[in-house]
Amino acid sequence: MTNNNPFNLIPLNPTGRNEEDNVNTYSPDDMIKIYEQQFLTPVPEDELTEFLPALKAFYDIDDNTLDISAVIFDAIADATIIYNHKVKTGDYQILGNLVEEQIEVDEDNENSDSQAYTIDCMRTFFINDVEIPYHFNLFIQGEGYSTLTEKDTLLEKIYWFVNAGFDEHLLGNPEDVVNLESINEELASLGIREMDLSTIHQLVNYIEDNLIDDKMADALNKLIEDAE
Repeated sequence: MTNNNPFNLIPLNPTGRNEEDNVNTYSPDDMIKIYEQQFLTPVPEDELTEFLPALKAFYDIDDNTLDISAVIFDAIADATIIYNHKVKTGDYQILGNLVEEQIEVDEDNENSDSQAYTIDCMRTFFINDVEIPYHFNLFIQGEGYSTLTEKDTLLEKIYWFVNAGFDEHLLGNPEDVVNLESINEELASLGIREMDLSTIHQLVNYIEDNLIDDKMADALNKLIEDAE
């Protein structure tokens, strides 16, 4: 007996056939699942050339279907694919109260007359559906803000690995060294495939771009308004 699903693809029910009646059609949500599996299915290196034909045969689709799947993913998916990892932004928590900060007045800084605040926050992210927290202290002044990240969770360690470089580790405790090998060991313990340096840099860019969304900004603005 032959295995017609050697890559353990997710069985999906087609909605019908296309106008030419030569391939299956699928719902938008299922099209996203097909798109994701192109990148998220672990494939041995010696079977890479077999994978895409097997995927198209399993779902009875063609290249045009894959192109449409990509368009649908970009249009409505709430996640992104970063070098074979699906990354998604989760919810936020405001963990403490606003703390007023005393700052020196800088005549060249247009925000110097604005009261500055700090507050502890957390945002969760998902890598391949594994939820990972990301703690940070948020500094707010006027229209600007900056963050100082903790160094405890995996994502926080990845952030410091990218932004602090290797010099910090040379002066620190060898037991606290964070390197690509230790990051990948922790990823493996969570069931997440290993990452190379390009993936890790793209992941940090994604975190920074999605750390504070409109919903969180509105909540923080209300806290500031109430404080003032």
